[in-house]
Amino acid sequence: QVQLVESGGGLVQPGGSLRLSCAASVRTFSRYTMGWFRQAPGKERECVAAITWNGGLLYYTDSVKGRFTISRDGAKNTVDLQMNSLKPEDTAVYYCVADSSYSDVVNNVSEYWGQGTQVTVSS
Repeated sequence: QVQLVESGGGLVQPGGSLRLSCAASVRTFSRYTMGWFRQAPGKERECVAAITWNGGLLYYTDSVKGRFTISRDGAKNTVDLQMNSLKPEDTAVYYCVADSSYSDVVNNVSEYWGQGTQVTVSS
């Protein structure tokens, strides 16, 4: 069983930055690929970023490449999403996810999900 708790969401102006963090309660954190999803009102859920257990594989959806960075800390059992140059279209609820399969994370069938944190980009 994996429990995921997100933090760091909020309201930010266009062009600003936010850092989301996810704390995982699991004994074998290194076994899991971690990711961040988002869902905006009226839109499908999409995988924003993913990272394998050793950081050897990284995934970013095209719309965030060059602006968002995913990272993980094995000592703290955390995965972060640094979001820079935020745009209004980044507004969504962001979810932390975990799965033993990288492809499952990227293809939106992760086994474990956090409760989500709201990110609003608005002036």
